[in-house]
Parts: sequence; C-alpha cells; structure tokens
Amino acid sequence: MKFAAAVSALATMASAAAVAKQASPLDVKIEMVGNSGVKATVTNTGSEDLKIFKTGSILDKTPTEKVKITQGKSRVAFNGVRLRVMKSGLQESSFQVIPAGKTIEHTFDAAELHDLSAGGAVSMVSKGALQYAKAGSTQIIGSVPYSSNLLSATVDGVAASKIFKAYHAKAKRQAVQDDCSSSQASATSEAINTCAELAAEAASVAESDDDKLAEYFKNADSSTRSTVVSVFNAAASECGSTSSGAPYYCSDVYDACEPGVIAYTLPSEEYMVNCPIFFSDLSPASSSCHDQDQWSTVLHETTHLLSVAGTDDYGGYGYDFVQSLSSEENLSHADTYALFAQSLYAGC
Repeated sequence: MKFAAAVSALATMASAAAVAKQASPLDVKIEMVGNSGVKATVTNTGSEDLKIFKTGSILDKTPTEKVKITQGKSRVAFNGVRLRVMKSGLQESSFQVIPAGKTIEHTFDAAELHDLSAGGAVSMVSKGALQYAKAGSTQIIGSVPYSSNLLSATVDGVAASKIFKAYHAKAKRQAVQDDCSSSQASATSEAINTCAELAAEAASVAESDDDKLAEYFKNADSSTRSTVVSVFNAAASECGSTSSGAPYYCSDVYDACEPGVIAYTLPSEEYMVNCPIFFSDLSPASSSCHDQDQWSTVLHETTHLLSVAGTDDYGGYGYDFVQSLSSEENLSHADTYALFAQSLYAGC
C-alpha cells in the first residue's frame, strides 16, 4: 500500500438469517428517466413499518453501486466506492422509515458511476439487502433482501460519456496528498501491517479447518477453499508494505464519509480512505467476537481492491448478515473475509 503517498418495523425478527428465509416485504422497481437516469421506487408491502438504514444502499446519495449493468454479455464496470459501515452508534439521519403499504422514491444517474459511452442496449437490475432498526432505536437488528425488475433500455453513448467524465473530473479536483496526522499515520500503518498478519493466519486456517470455512463460507469443498485461501493470500501480499501498492488516505478525497462510514475503497482508482470514525470510534483490535476494529477494517477494504478480489458489500455488514448470504455471495463479500479473520484473533 502506497501509505507514504497519502498516510493516508420488523422488530419481531431475531436475525438477518431469519429474515432472508421469509418472503421479503420490499418491492423494488426501477425505471429509466431520460437517457441514463434511474428512478427507484421502494414499496413496503408488509404490515409493519420499516426503519431502513440508508447509508450505502439504493436510497443513499453516496456513490455506491445501486444497479448492476450489463451490455451484451459483458458486465459494465462500477466506478464508485465500497464502504464499511458501523454496526452501532449510528445517527437518526442515516435512517428512513417506510410506513407499511407506502412507497418512497430515489433517483440517480447510472452514467455517473458506469461508463456507458459505448451506447446502445443495456440491461440493469438492483439487488441486495436493506438493513433495519426498531422504531426509536438506531441499532441495526437485521436485513431485508430485495431484487428489482430487470430493466432494458437504449442509451445515447455520447450524452452518457459527458455525464461520466464530468462526474469523475469533479471528484478528482480534490487534492490528493500526504494528509494523515502523526497519530493517524501511526494507526494506519499499524493496521496495514497487522492486516498482512491477519490475512496470512486466515489463509492458513482456511487451508486446514473445514468447520471454520463452512461456518463463514457455507462450504468446505476444494473450490471454496482455493478461492478463500487465494483472496487471503492476495490481501496479505497487498498489506505487506506501507510504501508500495494501493494508496491510503486520511481525508475524505471522494466525499463519501457520511455518518456511520468507517472507511471506503474506490476500486476503479485502487485507493482507500479512512474516515474520521476509523480513528475516533474503533480500537486497533477487539477481542469481542465479530466486532469491528481498525485491523479488520483494513482487511475488509483491501479485499475490495480489484487487484485483490473486487469484493462487494451486498448492502450489509456483520455476522448475522454473513449468515444470511448464499455460499456464492460469501465468496465475494468483504465482511465475510474480515469477520473470518477477526474471529481468529478473538478466539471465537
């Protein structure tokens, strides 16, 4: 990591795993608005109000992946951020209540974070999960899965290209520099170094412990083992230096440090950012099972790098959410890797 360059309500449901097995009360539809705009309508078809956590979701203004786009047989690359979000101590402003039977809307431009300059026919879908809290609380207690309709459209490539270039030119106008204070530099450097140790240990355990592998990745076959070990080894290699590899910043160079966001990665540009609460709210390491700390956060973010694994978040974080995912999703979910490694340190 080029650290020297920048060092830098469903209240009755007990867990995300239980939610995932039930029919989702969310009905999500997407439709085109103009050339590349997308309007998402989210309807709560259930009998209870839902207090949804917006950060990082389809309802958020942060440049996260709200739709997956294909053109022909190829996936159009996503050029926004991947986040790690706090599980507790969240603010009310990060939530939005969707009353039972009601619909809310959110509009965004798909061309901002996807290069649609080739133009022509595209298909897009939004899928993942929305985490929720009880009324009167900001403690996330579960998640609700959703999958939208498959939207087909024809895009004007010239117009879409102008939007893409303008958005990213604006984002890059912010100064990228050696922006970490002395204490931030020390904490970030320590977390990077320890990420390498955590990842190496996790690779070793994944190689030999079938039960541990199956607990987090739902499978212990040779294919699963090979993928997991490969990701952890790649993360260990990336974290093996604080003077080379992906840059790490301590200031919000992409304007994505919303309340509750610990850190984020911009995979398309191969850099990572620690937000203020990384330093103020997290300890370097935690001995509590499946807790969030600085060391495992760096590992989480490192797996988002395209050069490591290009992992997704699927809209959720934490052990319960990990258990709600399919084995295929676990293999490309950043927090699954982070929590697997953290559990070894904590002795879970």
